[in-house]
Amino acid sequence: MANLVNLEQVSKSFGVKPLLDSVSLGVQEGERIGVVGLNGGGKTTMLEVLAGLEEPDAGRVSRVNGLRMAVVTQRGVLPAGSTVRDVVLGPLGVAEHEWAGDARIRSVLTGIGIDELGLDARVDGLSGGERRRVALAAALVQELDLLVLDEPTNHLDVEGVQWLAEHLVARRSALVVVTHDRWFLDTVATRTWEVVGGRVESYEGGYNDWIFARAERARQADAAEERRRNLARKELAWLRRGPQARTSKPRYRVEAAEALIADVPAPRDSVALASFAKRRLGRVVVELEDARLESPDGRVLVDRLTWRLGPGERVGLVGVNGSGKTTLLRALAGDTPLAAGKRIEGQTVQIGWLRQELDDLPTDMRVLEAVQDVAERITLGDKEISAGQLAERLGFTPARQRTPVGDLSGGERRRLQLTRVLMAEPNVLLLDEPTNDLDIDTLQQLEDLLDGWAGTLVVISHDRYLVERIADSTWALFGDGKLTNLPGGIEEYLRRRAASGPSATPSVAATVGADAPASAGRARGGAEDRAARKELARLERAVAKCEEKEAALHVKLAEAATDPARLQELDAQLRAVVAEKDAAEEQWMELAADLD
Repeated sequence: MANLVNLEQVSKSFGVKPLLDSVSLGVQEGERIGVVGLNGGGKTTMLEVLAGLEEPDAGRVSRVNGLRMAVVTQRGVLPAGSTVRDVVLGPLGVAEHEWAGDARIRSVLTGIGIDELGLDARVDGLSGGERRRVALAAALVQELDLLVLDEPTNHLDVEGVQWLAEHLVARRSALVVVTHDRWFLDTVATRTWEVVGGRVESYEGGYNDWIFARAERARQADAAEERRRNLARKELAWLRRGPQARTSKPRYRVEAAEALIADVPAPRDSVALASFAKRRLGRVVVELEDARLESPDGRVLVDRLTWRLGPGERVGLVGVNGSGKTTLLRALAGDTPLAAGKRIEGQTVQIGWLRQELDDLPTDMRVLEAVQDVAERITLGDKEISAGQLAERLGFTPARQRTPVGDLSGGERRRLQLTRVLMAEPNVLLLDEPTNDLDIDTLQQLEDLLDGWAGTLVVISHDRYLVERIADSTWALFGDGKLTNLPGGIEEYLRRRAASGPSATPSVAATVGADAPASAGRARGGAEDRAARKELARLERAVAKCEEKEAALHVKLAEAATDPARLQELDAQLRAVVAEKDAAEEQWMELAADLD
């Protein structure tokens, strides 16, 4: 396979901090690379240097001639005054009936949720998350050699993340993606790059493979560190034995001891989250009785809802964008009034609410002041520590504690926001997308904290790993005005969404149908047409998935050529997959013929 992009001895610094130090790497055809690392460690910088958005301070970046590449960063810059149609479909340079008849393009528009925005919407009026989705769709509709994405799963719901993963796996183009979504990384990546200490470490496979490899590296480092300590103890003991003059004579011994000390690696800047003291919870926590929630435009989100949160209950809340998840969380917090019904809160309840926005941070303060603004001191276990000590344990060095909050990165702000919420010692936690902008190390620490947290918890997150680990029950908003319990968790949610098919949400075909010329002359109505087009997209995804399974089974059959029992089992699986694929293709052809 040919290399598409090569970095040779590339270095890049901002200020005195080197983010990339003599890095050499390459991206090959068809390779899917996930990029991970601590916030501020250089992931985005490496991505921008690779894509040509930033020039390296030293070294060389070379790209193959005629490389077709699209880059989607977190900047969300779109042409002022443009419509969604101009940004997404304009660069294709094709007539409307051509892209409307292209199943791949229709699938992208539906999967990313462009149908929810409308093709004629002005980009100037879109939120930051909506602008990111438009930019992502504009890249995905193109035929490319290389796709470069920075945190593409932010602002997508669980279903959107799954669709994006399946789409990227099915593409033939190479991919380099910065992501903190562990499920997404494990599903998409064939290789993982870890940006750490100015270097880029490369690992085969996705998240699971990377974790195993990193654990092995840590084990080897621990063994080397133990050997170093033993040798240091022997050296120092030898230096202290015998006459005092001995230390000055064998200079090489002293130099060896000093080399050992100089070689000791700096303490790892890890995030340490500890369990905060919990206030006592009574029998009543937060209850909603016959509640009705409405959106600002008067649309009913939830109606006649009775929901009683109990002490220690741990709930994961999922649903499509716009179904009312955040509104429901605001209602639980008492921040949004109910259109009908009543809210009851226990007398001993102390709510900690992590908002999706970062608008509750005091940007006129420094980090330490922002922590002290909540509490000067706090008890951790049997020890009382100061705000400065806690901030240092949470990854803010003494120097960083003097940084104005307004100068912090998105990940650092999110970490500070979470710290301030927990500093208040709540016994009810409401978390709205807590994983946004957090690196994987911080996510692991957050999960470890929430794993043993003894209060009531409600979390909205598109991070399947987080929800499945910390929540005991999963509830969903399907847009039908009800809150539905899902005993099977997120997998059940995705199955129900797939089964609900055409009627689940408005599709991009609504825009297609409205904009299509009258000469198209379909016999069916607009709603039926939209439903049929969404069903077509679903069937296309089903066929693609079956083809992947079929290819994988052929590989397994070849490997099991000498095992008759295994061959029989695999052959039965292959027949079932082929039958499923044939049925989906037949349905697709019938539906496509009906639409023509």
